[in-house]
Amino acid sequence: MKLTIGKHCAMGYICLSHFFLFLAIIGTDFVSSMANNETDSYWLLRIKSELVDPLEAMSNWSPTTHMCNWNGLTCSLDQEHAIGLNLSGSGISGSISVEFNHLSYLQTLDLSSNSLTGSIPSKLFKLQNLTTLLLYSNSLSGNIPLEIGNLKNLQVLRIGGNMLEGEIASSIVNLTKLTVLGLGYCNFNGSIPFRIGELKNLVSLDLQSNSFSGTIPEDIQGCEMLENFAASNNMLDGNIPSSIGSLKSLKILNLANNTLSGSIPKTLSHLSNLTYLNLLGNKLNGEIPSELNSLTQLQTLDLSENNLSGPIPLLNTKLQNLVSLVLSDNAFTGSIPSNFCLKDSSKLEQLFLSQNMLYGKFPLELLDCSSIQQLDLSDNSFEGELPSNLDMLQNLTDLVLNNNSFVGSLPAEIGNITSLEGLFLFGNSFTGTIPVEIGRLHRLITIYLYDNQMSGTIARELTNCTSLREIDFFGNHFTGPIPETIGKLKDLVVLHLRQNDLSGPIPPSMGYCKSLQILALADNSLSGSIPPTFGYLSELFKITLYNNSFEGPLPRSLLALKNLKIINFSHNRFSGSFSPLTGSNSLTILDLTNNSFSGPIPSTLGNSLNLSRLRLAYNNLTGAIPSEFSYLTELNFLDLSFNNLTGDVSPQLSNSHKIEHMLLSNNRFTGQLPPWLAILQTLGELDLSYNNFNGRVLSELGKCSNLLKLSLHHNNLSGEIPQEIGNLTCLNVLNLQSNSLSGSIPSMIRQCSKLYELRLSENFLTGSIPEELGDLAELQVILDLSKNRFTGEIPSSLGNLMKLERLNLSFNQLQGKVPSSLGKLTSLHVVNLSSNNLEGQIPSTFSGFPRSSFLKNEGLCGPPLVPCSTSRGKMQMQLSNMQVAAIIVAIVFTSTVICLVMIYIMLRIWCNWRKVSISSSDGGTAAKCANNNNNKTGNGEYWNMHMNSSSFGLIPSPDKKNNSMATTTAAICFFDIKQEGVDNTNK
Repeated sequence: MKLTIGKHCAMGYICLSHFFLFLAIIGTDFVSSMANNETDSYWLLRIKSELVDPLEAMSNWSPTTHMCNWNGLTCSLDQEHAIGLNLSGSGISGSISVEFNHLSYLQTLDLSSNSLTGSIPSKLFKLQNLTTLLLYSNSLSGNIPLEIGNLKNLQVLRIGGNMLEGEIASSIVNLTKLTVLGLGYCNFNGSIPFRIGELKNLVSLDLQSNSFSGTIPEDIQGCEMLENFAASNNMLDGNIPSSIGSLKSLKILNLANNTLSGSIPKTLSHLSNLTYLNLLGNKLNGEIPSELNSLTQLQTLDLSENNLSGPIPLLNTKLQNLVSLVLSDNAFTGSIPSNFCLKDSSKLEQLFLSQNMLYGKFPLELLDCSSIQQLDLSDNSFEGELPSNLDMLQNLTDLVLNNNSFVGSLPAEIGNITSLEGLFLFGNSFTGTIPVEIGRLHRLITIYLYDNQMSGTIARELTNCTSLREIDFFGNHFTGPIPETIGKLKDLVVLHLRQNDLSGPIPPSMGYCKSLQILALADNSLSGSIPPTFGYLSELFKITLYNNSFEGPLPRSLLALKNLKIINFSHNRFSGSFSPLTGSNSLTILDLTNNSFSGPIPSTLGNSLNLSRLRLAYNNLTGAIPSEFSYLTELNFLDLSFNNLTGDVSPQLSNSHKIEHMLLSNNRFTGQLPPWLAILQTLGELDLSYNNFNGRVLSELGKCSNLLKLSLHHNNLSGEIPQEIGNLTCLNVLNLQSNSLSGSIPSMIRQCSKLYELRLSENFLTGSIPEELGDLAELQVILDLSKNRFTGEIPSSLGNLMKLERLNLSFNQLQGKVPSSLGKLTSLHVVNLSSNNLEGQIPSTFSGFPRSSFLKNEGLCGPPLVPCSTSRGKMQMQLSNMQVAAIIVAIVFTSTVICLVMIYIMLRIWCNWRKVSISSSDGGTAAKCANNNNNKTGNGEYWNMHMNSSSFGLIPSPDKKNNSMATTTAAICFFDIKQEGVDNTNK
C-alpha cells in the first residue's frame, strides 16, 4: 500500500514538473510574440497618444499606414526602423514622452519650435545612435540631465529658447563629436565649463542670453574648429582671454552686453577669418589696438557702450570689407583719421560715432566714403557749418548730426541727396530758413529740426516731400502761417510745431492728413477756429493746441474722432460747450484750462472709462458734477476749480479710488464735506477752498494717509480741528484759514512732521499756542495763526523752526515777552506780532523788520520800536507824575479843610458881632459899652474904653452922616485905647 502511494507521488511530481516546463515554453513564445508586435510604429503611436496635435501634423499616423509614409518620419533602408523624426513647427504640445528611448535606431530628433512643456526625460539620452537633437524654441523646463554625456555620437545639440535652468551638466564635455552646441535664450547660470576645450570638433557655441557668470575659460583655445562663439547678454566678467586669438577658424565673436573689463587683446588681430566682432555693452577700457586693422575680412565691428578712449585708429582703407563700424557711447577724442576712406572703393555703409568726445568741423574725410548709407555723428562736439558738397554722399539714407554745435544755414545742396530718408539735425545752432531745395527729397520720411534757431516761414516746398511721416520743428523761431498745402502729406503721422512764432489759422487742408496721429501746435500765436475738416483725422490720438489764441466754438465734426486719447486745448479763448471733444471713449487726458467754455459739464464724458486727467479750471462752467462721473474709476487728477459749479460734491466721485489730486476751489459748492473722502486712499491733494461748505472738518480725513496738501480755507466750516489731523504724517500744506473754527490747536498736529506750510488764521481758535508746533521742524513757507483768540505766551519751542520764512501771530491776545529763541530763526524774512499784549525787549535780530510788525503791543520795546531805556524813563516819569498828582490832591484836600475851618471861625465871629449889632440898635449899646469899658487896669483899675460896636463898621449906618460919625467915633475910641495903654505902661 505504501509502495503504491509512493509511486503515485513520484509520478505526480514528474507530471507537475512537465506542466511548469510547458508553461515556461508557452510564456517565452508569448513574450517573443509581444516583442515582435512592439515595433517602432507601436512606440511612435504611443508617443502620438501623449501629444496634442491641433494642426494634425500626425494625422496619417495610424496602424493602417506603413510608418515610413508617416509625416515627419524617416526610415532606415530596410524600412523596419525610424532613424529620423522631424515635427518642427507642427504646433504640437504636451511633454516629451519617455517612450522615445525605445526608438533605438533614431539618429535625428527635431521637435523644435513647438509648445512642448515639462522636463527633458533622462531616458531620452539612452538613444546611443542619436547624432542630432533639436528641442529649441519650446517651453521646456528643468535642468539638463547628467545622462546627456551618454550620447557619444551626438554632433548637434540645440536646446535653446526654453525655460531650462541650472548649470550646464559637466558631462557635456564627454560629447567629443559635438559640432554645434546651442544653449542660448534660456535661464542657465553658473560658469562656462572649464573643460570646454575638450570639445575639439565644436564649430558653433551659442550661450547667449542666459545668466552665465565668471570668466571665459582660457581652455576655450582647445576648440580649434570653432567658427561661431556667441556668449552675449550674460554676466561674464574679467578680461577677454588672449587665448581666443588662437581660434584661427573663428568667424563670429559675440561677447556683447556682459561686464567684461580690461583692454581689447591685441591677439584678436590673429583671427584672420573673423567677419563679425561685437563687444558692445561691456566695461572695456583703453585704446583700440591699431593691430585690428589687419582683420581684412571683418565686415561688422561693434565696440559701442564701453569706456574706450583715445583717437580712432581704424582705417577703412585697410578694413576694406568693413560694412558696419559702431563706436558709439565711448570716450573717443579727436576727429576722423585723415586717410579714413579710400575714395570710390569703400564698402562702408554704417558709421555710428555718436556719444563720444569728438570735435572739430564736419569731417571732410567722410565725403570719400561714398558708400555710406547711415552716418551718425550725434552727441559730440562738432562745430562749424555743414559743407556745401555734402551731396557727395549720394547713397546717404540717414544723416544724424543732432546734439552738436553746428551753425549756419542748411546747405541748399542737401536737396541733391535724393536717397535721404531721415534727417536728424536737432539740438544744434542752425539758423536761417529751410531751403526750398528740400522739396526734392521725395523719399524723406523723417525730418527733425527741433531745438535750433531757425527762422523764416516753413517752406511750402516741404509739402512736396510726400513720403514724410514725421515732422518736428519744435523750439525754433519759424514765423508766418502753416503751409496751406500741408494736406498733401497723406502719410504724415507726426506734426510737431510747438514753441515757434507761427500765426494765422490752421489750414483746412490739414484735415486731409488722414494718417495723422500726433498734432502738436502749442505755444505759438495761431488764431481762428478749428476747421471742420478735422473730423477726417480718424487716426488722431494726441492733439495739443495750448497757449495760442484760438477762439470760437468747437466744430461738431470733432465727435467723429474716436481714437483721441490726449487733448490739451488750455490757455486759449474757446467758447461754448466742449461736448464735441467727448466723442472718444479712449480719452485718458483732457485739459481745457483757462478758456471760456460754458454750460454744464457734458455727461458723455462719463463714457471715457480710461480718463485719468481731467482739467477744466478757469472756465464758465455751471451746474452740478454729472452723476456719470461714477464711471471714471481710472481718474487720477481732477481740476474743476474757478468755475461756477454748484450743488454738493457728487458722491459718484467716491468710485475714483485712484484719484490723487482733487481741486474744486473757487466754485459755489455747498453742503457739508462728504464723508466718502476718507476712502480715497491715494488722495494726495484736496483743495475745496473758496466755496460755501459748512459743518465740521471731517475727522475721517485722517484716514487719507497719503495726503500732501489739504486746503479748506475760505468756507463756512465750524467746530474744532479734529485730533485725527495728526494721522496725516505726509502732509506738507494745511490751510484752514478764513472759516469759523473754534477750540484749540490739537496737540496731535506734532505728528505732521513734514508740514512746511500751516495757515489757521481768521478763525475763532482759542487757548494757548501749543508747544508741539515747535516739533514741526520742516515748517518753512509760513506759520500763520493771526486773527484768532489765542492767549498766553508765545511758546519758546517756536525757536526750533529753523527753516521758517514767515511768522504771523498778529491780532490775538498773546502776552508776556517775545521768546529770545525766536531770534535764532535766521530764515525769517517776514514776521508780524502786532496787535497783542506783548511786553519786554524785542530780540535784536528782529531789528530789521518794520515797526508795523510789532505795533499795538504797549509793553514792547527795542528796535525797531523805541529803545528800552527811553521806555523805562517814560515809565519812571509816569510814576513821578502820579506822585505829584497825589501830593496835589493832598494839598488841595488840606487847603480845603483849612479853608472850611477858617470859614467856620469867621462865621462864628460874624454871628457874635451880629448879635452885638442888634443890641446897639436897641439903645443899650452905649451904656453897655461904657459899662464894659469900665475895666480895671493892671493895677486893679479898669480901662476906660469909649467905643461901640458900630465903630468896627460891621453894621452899616442908615445914612452917610451916621456912617461918618461912626467912623470918627471908632478912630477916637481906637486912639484912646492905644493912648491909655501907653500911659499905663509908663506907669
